[in-house]
Amino acid sequence: MSLIERVYKIHHKLHENRSVGFEALRRDLGVSVSQLKRDLAYMRARLNAPIEWSRELNGYFFDPKPRAGPKYELPGLWFSPSEIHALLTVQHLLSSLQPSVLTQHIRPLQSRLRAALESHDNSPEEIGDRIRILRMGRKEVRPRFFEVIASALLNRKQLHIRHFNRNRNERTERDISPQRMVHYRDNWYIDAWCHLRNDLRSFALDVVEQASVLPKKAKNIPGETLDAYVKSGYGIFAGKDVQWAKLRFSPRAARWVANEEWHPNQRSRFDDEGYYVLELPYSQATELIMDVLRHGREVEVLEPIELRTKVRDSLLSAASLYQ
Repeated sequence: MSLIERVYKIHHKLHENRSVGFEALRRDLGVSVSQLKRDLAYMRARLNAPIEWSRELNGYFFDPKPRAGPKYELPGLWFSPSEIHALLTVQHLLSSLQPSVLTQHIRPLQSRLRAALESHDNSPEEIGDRIRILRMGRKEVRPRFFEVIASALLNRKQLHIRHFNRNRNERTERDISPQRMVHYRDNWYIDAWCHLRNDLRSFALDVVEQASVLPKKAKNIPGETLDAYVKSGYGIFAGKDVQWAKLRFSPRAARWVANEEWHPNQRSRFDDEGYYVLELPYSQATELIMDVLRHGREVEVLEPIELRTKVRDSLLSAASLYQ
């Protein structure tokens, strides 16, 4: 726990209680006797905190009488990069929701989120203005049947859907047992048991053209089975037939890629020439190929030969447009 976190915790403990004993405060903070003494001294000397000791109450308390010197103020509370990203992302998602049955439940959540973002020095408006999250290429299409699908998911009912496959340019109708909704790269997906294929499948909600809840009870897939299916592939494309790709990035590209996580189970190393070798599992190559292509000549697919051929053909096809 950082000094700032301890200062805020001490402040709230003293603010919410008539008095707080030294040992109780020390245990709550999980620090040593000497550390707590230093923290209290810091708050008194540097922040002008009106912290006093009462022999009668056998504890510390905030003295309500005015003190000479600067006004007691808590330092501005800041967040880690992951925390500020999470808070601003949630704030953005909530503010962009269309009016729905959830509106009355969302307002209190937005108020609490605003309170979490507030500090003495920075308002939520200033934080939002100074720190921005840009989502280039994001999809603005709102799933028409989000509530229908979510309702079936939570009530454990089957769904009948008409789904448009953009890759094959065809539509199929099928009954599915929804298992889990996933928000990935600014789009919603439903992981479901497909009764047509008798297997697990993932469907993008923005290309579900029709959805209706069926009276049949949904088939339940064990969590570990679902996790194994979802985490086996690369990105949103999952499946049972898993292969391993081996990519070799140039020393220049490695300055960026070496700090990225492409898959939770990836393996990586630097070779003797300073190239970054990344190995990761995939079941369908679609998304992996797109991510490989964005690195252009800075990456080479080493294995498997099928993936190498697909990337080569994509590059040759693209180059032919400029001849």
